[in-house]
This record gives sequence, structure tokens and C-alpha cells, in this order.
Amino acid sequence: MRKSISILLLFITIAFSYTFSKSVDATSGDGKLAIIYTNQGNIKINLFEKEAPETSKNFIEYAETGKYNGTIFHRVIANFMIQGGGHLPDMSEITTNAPIVNESSNNISNTKGTIAMARTSDPHSATSQFFINLKDNDFLDKSKSPDGYGYCVFGEVVEGIEIVEKIGSTQTGNVGYFSDVPTNTITIEKIEISE
Repeated sequence: MRKSISILLLFITIAFSYTFSKSVDATSGDGKLAIIYTNQGNIKINLFEKEAPETSKNFIEYAETGKYNGTIFHRVIANFMIQGGGHLPDMSEITTNAPIVNESSNNISNTKGTIAMARTSDPHSATSQFFINLKDNDFLDKSKSPDGYGYCVFGEVVEGIEIVEKIGSTQTGNVGYFSDVPTNTITIEKIEISE
């Protein structure tokens, strides 16, 4: 009995160590870089291509085809997150590609400065919209999400967190049926991808 308990504890320790090391490795800087050029300043993102391959590929495709050019950060909630990549200044939606699979099983936490895919109540509905966390929002993680999926983190800010915070403190209001819209338009001029 004692031997069985020891083996079980060893297995749990190894499993936990693997999950933890996987999360730590995600910030190793091996992925491509994305530079989000905004009218407030630039934000440099390290993409987690190994941990979220389909999500990173999707984001890169939108960036490289110019679909993010001229979009806005249309939803800003102070002390929570800034969201963009889906609307133009007149609040019309851009044309999107097919939704992608939710890769939140990578177990990378929604900590301050991470970038994740926005979605509807359908876990696998993310297309172009993304958000950057303004604080640690671990309730968005797969492990704490009521739907068992949460929101997939696919990168983190490595430069320009002060720009993210500046955008996060902007005044907001309602535009039609949209809430939390910045009163002064915050434009994503373009997103460039580099090695």
C-alpha cells in the first residue's frame, strides 16, 4: 500500500513538473515577434508558436495579409484587458477566416501582458479578435473556466507594456450597441511579423 502511494505521488509530481515547465518554456523567446503599430505607440509581442501553433499561425496570417491594418482597439476595460483586431473605426467588422480550434490546453496562464484570442461562448469560435491582459486574469484560464476551455494565450508583450497600460486607461463610452469603446479612436496601423 505504501509503495502504491509513493508511486502515485511520484507520478503526480512528474505530471505537475511537466505542466509547470511547459508554461515556463513558453516564455523562452523561441517564437516569431509581432510588432503592433498603433497611433499610441508600438507593442512588441513574442509569439508562442510551439505552445499554440494554430493560434499563432492564424494571427500571423491576418497580420501578413494586412487584415489588421486600420482596425481598432474597440473594447477597453480598465484593470482587465484591451481588445482589438476585428472592427474598423466605424465599428464595421472585417472579413474573417474560418474559426480556429481553442488551444488553451497549453495551460499558459492569462497573466498581465499576455495576448489571447477573443471568442464567443463557443470555445472554438475565435477568428481575428485578440486581447491583451492588463492584469493577471487567471479566471480566464482553462483550469478555472466554467466551460472547461477558457481563452488561449499565444504570446506575451516583451516591449511596450506602457503603451498597453496607456490604452487600458483611456476613456470609453457606448457606440450603438457596443460598450467600452474608446472615445478617442485607437488605431492598429499595421502588425509586422519578424523572426
